[in-house]
Amino acid sequence: MTDYKDTLNLPKTDFPMRANLAKREPAMVEFWDDMDLYRRLRHERAGSPKYVLHDGPPYANGDIHIGHAVNKILKDMINKARCMNGMDAPYVPGWDCHGLPIEVVVEKRIGKAGDKVTPREFRKACRQYASEQIDRQRLDFKRLGVIGDWENPYLTMDFKTEADIIRALGRVWERGYLDRGLMPVLFCTECGSALAEAEVEYEDKSSPTVDVRFRALDELAFGARLGGVAGDGPISVVIWTTTPWTLPANRAVALNPDLEYALVQCDCGQGPERLLLASELLESCLRRYAVSDHEVVGRGLGRELEGLELSHPFYERSVPIVLGEHVTLEAGTGSVHTAPGHGHDDFTLGRRYDLPIDNPVGPDGRFVPGTRFFEGELVFEANEQVQELVRERGNLVHHATLEHSYPHCWRHKTPIIFRATPQWFIRLNTGGLRELALKAIGRVAWQPGWGRARIEGMVANRPDWCISRQRCWGSPIALFTHKGTGELHPDTLELIEAVAKRVEQRGIDAWFELSGEELLGDDSDQYEKASDTLDVWFDSGVTHYTVLEQREELRLPADLYLEGSDQHRGWFQSSLLAAVAMRGEAPYRGVLTHGFTVDAQGMKMSKSRGNVIAPQEVVSTLGADILRLWVAATDFSAEMSVSKEILTRMADSYRRMRNTTRFLLANLDGFDPIEDCADPGEMLALDRWAIARAHGLQVSLREAYDTNQFHLVYQRLHNFCAVDMGGFYLDIIKDRLYTTGRRSLARRSAQTAMYHVAEALVRWFAPILSFTAEEIWRHLPGTPRQDSVFLATWYDGLLPLEDESGGMSYWERVVGIRDAVNKQLEALRGQGTIGSSLEAEVDLYAGGVALETLKRMGDELRFVLITSEARVHPIDERPDDAVAVTLGDGSPIGVKAVASEQPKCERCWHRRRDVGVDEAHPGLCGRCVKNVAGSGERRVYA
Repeated sequence: MTDYKDTLNLPKTDFPMRANLAKREPAMVEFWDDMDLYRRLRHERAGSPKYVLHDGPPYANGDIHIGHAVNKILKDMINKARCMNGMDAPYVPGWDCHGLPIEVVVEKRIGKAGDKVTPREFRKACRQYASEQIDRQRLDFKRLGVIGDWENPYLTMDFKTEADIIRALGRVWERGYLDRGLMPVLFCTECGSALAEAEVEYEDKSSPTVDVRFRALDELAFGARLGGVAGDGPISVVIWTTTPWTLPANRAVALNPDLEYALVQCDCGQGPERLLLASELLESCLRRYAVSDHEVVGRGLGRELEGLELSHPFYERSVPIVLGEHVTLEAGTGSVHTAPGHGHDDFTLGRRYDLPIDNPVGPDGRFVPGTRFFEGELVFEANEQVQELVRERGNLVHHATLEHSYPHCWRHKTPIIFRATPQWFIRLNTGGLRELALKAIGRVAWQPGWGRARIEGMVANRPDWCISRQRCWGSPIALFTHKGTGELHPDTLELIEAVAKRVEQRGIDAWFELSGEELLGDDSDQYEKASDTLDVWFDSGVTHYTVLEQREELRLPADLYLEGSDQHRGWFQSSLLAAVAMRGEAPYRGVLTHGFTVDAQGMKMSKSRGNVIAPQEVVSTLGADILRLWVAATDFSAEMSVSKEILTRMADSYRRMRNTTRFLLANLDGFDPIEDCADPGEMLALDRWAIARAHGLQVSLREAYDTNQFHLVYQRLHNFCAVDMGGFYLDIIKDRLYTTGRRSLARRSAQTAMYHVAEALVRWFAPILSFTAEEIWRHLPGTPRQDSVFLATWYDGLLPLEDESGGMSYWERVVGIRDAVNKQLEALRGQGTIGSSLEAEVDLYAGGVALETLKRMGDELRFVLITSEARVHPIDERPDDAVAVTLGDGSPIGVKAVASEQPKCERCWHRRRDVGVDEAHPGLCGRCVKNVAGSGERRVYA
């Protein structure tokens, strides 16, 4: 037997089958660093249309988690896709550096500021700790393949940024939205500070509930308001509350003006009495009090009782009945105990009725000295004592325990309280800020669309923004207020600029160590220097000014803000309110939201459940490209499920796409695009189809990239590699690539198509499979080539097919016919009749357009079907044993497949009757003889 191996064009490439991403990717990161890829991109794209995705700063504390990875990868894919569009897409990553979480860590290390260390030493330690965390996170983000200005990020603790944060505060004041006042704020006693709404999460809590009597001081007046009442015993209004500890601050009882109330004669264990309850809640209340015998002795609307005086349940204090629309029938009695110092609705009502704003609770969560009965008690521990005192005074109607959702500090996981303290606020109802913000929301493109309704609801219903915090490590509220009037200094803007210039040189210490005399001179004894720091949401919320406006490579408004869905109440909202307060417009043209990561069962990830997926572990085992592929493949508009099994499936998908690429590269060995590319007019029909298919795909992929629908990119890319290429085109052309002459048109035509597909494919991969795309780029034929795939733009060498008889519709029918034949071949293989499809012969029976499609290829039909013989007959000749099939266009065909009885060609493995006809090559078929010793075969279609 003659060895014809040397006459075959076997594939050859250095592009490895095994990716070894975990080992190979770090060298790629180093390569990008060495070539300063980010700067090269800015230079290459200088003057091009700009696209600015503004980075929402992660907090500089702790290692990155899977949510961080999702966020940064999504941003990177968007920026890289825009770069492929030829746009200039600068990416300046940032970090949020001030605030309590860092303080908590530093306190554990060196003690509290003003205790074991000075405030200056404490701030220095906070700065150092934040820097360490940034360095750790930066390495992890770069390892994910994220390209950005990592050497020059923005940090909210940079001196210049801290100074600009202070300037931003001045702009808000200048436009009239900044105010200082006493208001109840969300307050964490563990933090010792006010909290933003975004720093609050709701968890289940067990709370005591009490129904308490507020006795009427003038029963005759009470009866007169209800048109005269009958019955015996004292009259009381009953309230129900889940926070008994707030009763010491009670200053009123609120009724709904439009609800009907019933005065009911009953006995709750203290003899005859008359209780005022909302009529619709009467039955449920009496059932709760275990009262069966009762009589309604009076009725009236809430508005008819306004102003009547009641007795506080344990203090010698009278409290009025007031009216409030916030009183509902959802629970309780229809009467609400009102403590203006401990609730937003209560505070609003208190201002309307000029009630005292009592706040007997200190920042440590204990009742302040002088609080009768409760001095020094922790508020939640005082609940039982309050209950007992109410019982002793004969005013406890009922008590129980309730499991309910309650606000907790997201850092300490402890229940918070509402506490009225002097704070700085951005007033939403002053100057129409709320309405301006709502209008600005309507001019923003929200993806997904429900994001608009969500943030509209939050902005429409939120209270004023409390921007002050009682902390040490934070941007200062650099203001001076008059000790007598509380008014800001008349030269506030000039003073802010003077402070900002000092902060630019020395950081926030310049403010904390500044004496009033230095700026105010003789007036310093009349003014008080603010000691509070700014809410960190203000720090990050004004980055549209401190970053976008200040860095020349960026611009305002940004094209996109992209964060998790929780940021509608966080960064999206703080940025919106700050920007509208400063300049009247939103800081972004578009907002994209991604969901949270959950496990395969949809459960939230937690260490206790053992379902946490650490990105560092994924990167060190499977590689960053697998993580990136998972992010792309998952519809980020909803919750994003991830597990080891899901990532393993992603690795399988990756291998299919990598193997497709490897086949292309291996069969382009020795191919010179300049010398060897076939002219489109000379190429085989199937090869022109492959280029046209890639052309159509690129159109749809670019649309998906432009609309940030990466799951569609993944689906279409994977389908192209696995089905269009691996399952159809590459499967068919193997024979032609391997067996025809090395420089024959038949082979060069296929190589030309593969070259164009590979050039396009590497760019399609680049935004998602960044490391793999860079690796492919190095193995593609053709020079000169840019140093990195990311310096390239979408490939423009693809051409569509004209929609004619040999166009895309023609090949759709071919694919359908081939699928039908493959089913029959698989049946023979399952029976053990054949092994390879080349061991089979096929007879096809068709009519109309299907018959024309099959006949056109002549003998080349067998190469499309990968059988040794393929014969075509009119459909009316179809025998009974031919399997009837209906194609996608409705055309009927018949398929009959049998094992071939012809001898096997030892070179191409086709079974042909002309094997051995040539005495010089007894083991070859006639076609192979032409390719080995003759002029070579000629192909037209496949």
